[in-house]
Amino acid sequence: MAKPQPQDPSSRTVAQNRRARFDYFIEETLEAGIMLAGSEVKSLREGRASIGESYAGEMAGELFLFNAYIPEYGPANRFNHETKRPRKLLVHRKERNRLLGAVKREGITLVPLSLYFTRKGLAKVSLGLAKGKKMHDKRETQKQRDWQREKQRLLRVKG
Repeated sequence: MAKPQPQDPSSRTVAQNRRARFDYFIEETLEAGIMLAGSEVKSLREGRASIGESYAGEMAGELFLFNAYIPEYGPANRFNHETKRPRKLLVHRKERNRLLGAVKREGITLVPLSLYFTRKGLAKVSLGLAKGKKMHDKRETQKQRDWQREKQRLLRVKG
């Protein structure tokens, strides 16, 4: 019997915003780099982060990730970082201008969907261009999810 291959620790998801797909219609997704301090990277490699309440926006003409929680890294002592500081997102200038223009014009929000490391070991954020859902849209989403779950259950029992 073959041994299962160990998962490459450098290509894994650190944090997901599962609530975003429930609260928003995700129209488009894109990948952005993120500027981090050394202690932040160490803390992320331990798998400790939360992007549930975070959002992306403009500050001084640049794109930043606000309110993302990355806890302090214990062994870093006095060289630690602030836990909820704004972090600069790295995207091309044309893409940044397009995103910020869409946010200003159409009332669209930039929501982080996941925070992960690539195979090369770079920290990336998956951003979604999102429009808010109304309450009746959320109920419809819940009905669809329940029906799919029930349908799978029925097929499993009969099959």
